[in-house]
Amino acid sequence: MREMLYFLRTRRQALLLFLLCAALLMGLTGLYRLPLMAALYPLLLCAALFGLFLLREALRERRVCRSLSAITGRGDVTGAALPPAATAVEAQYRRILLQLCGEQLEDLRRMEGRCREQVDYYTAWAHQVKTPIAAMGLRLQQEDSPLARQLSADLRRIEQYVEMALMFPRLDGGGSDYVIRACDLDGLIRACVRKFAGEFIDRRLRLDYEKTDLSVITDEKWLAFVIEQVLSNALKYTPQGTVRIHVEPPALLHISDTGIGIAPEDLPRIFEKGYTGYNGRGDKQASGIGLYLCRRICEKLGHTITAQSTPGQGTVITIDLQRRDLGIE
Repeated sequence: MREMLYFLRTRRQALLLFLLCAALLMGLTGLYRLPLMAALYPLLLCAALFGLFLLREALRERRVCRSLSAITGRGDVTGAALPPAATAVEAQYRRILLQLCGEQLEDLRRMEGRCREQVDYYTAWAHQVKTPIAAMGLRLQQEDSPLARQLSADLRRIEQYVEMALMFPRLDGGGSDYVIRACDLDGLIRACVRKFAGEFIDRRLRLDYEKTDLSVITDEKWLAFVIEQVLSNALKYTPQGTVRIHVEPPALLHISDTGIGIAPEDLPRIFEKGYTGYNGRGDKQASGIGLYLCRRICEKLGHTITAQSTPGQGTVITIDLQRRDLGIE
């Protein structure tokens, strides 16, 4: 009904012209004292023909609207997809629309090309940077001193930032970089903790690790990135005390600390992209990207990650490693 009312409003000039002609015909019939039926029959015939014409136009316009609605948002507007033009004005609009869509498609291709070039450049740069980082790490391993451990911790931060730069463009790159299989969770956790051993010693923090004896279906490399990022945050915001790693049945991995905690108003948003919160604003180096990447990676792997925290008492990050439908597209 709404479509019909809109159609009649757009044809109101034709309707007014028909009514004017009918009024003129009836006026002339009365002026010349002609029989009423002599004018009424042609008028009814014209009204029927005019009604059929309006019905045909309404059905055609309905088909055109449905065709346009079907291709709305698809982004693949072509001459074959658009309905044929019935008037010269529609044909001109059709040509303009096809020209604009072609220009938009060409601009999109150029933007995608530039984006690929930038991703390739930063990927190559990150891989090149990892070589001197690894060399410096090997040299620092030969010396066991407070300065060496501090430099190793700083170097580990740099390496982590490089890994974040590599991980970010791969998140939406499809599922080719994911290898889903059964992984030994204990071996994965020990490898992650070993990278932070010097920082634990240098800062005199206690590690409470309970063996899990658990095998999980996941991607070892991507899950290791998540665990390392959580451990890094725990170390960063725990000036003293303990970092605890344990598993709660059936497959809930908890990484808790006795650090400064997270403000209640910040807790719901810590997994948002770029959000640093009160603690992050105090730490000028915080980027708000680490936990965002953790959440995105967990979604891709079919896991979930959540946080609980009490200011001044510490934070608990929980990774649910139960197998779910993967988020890989």
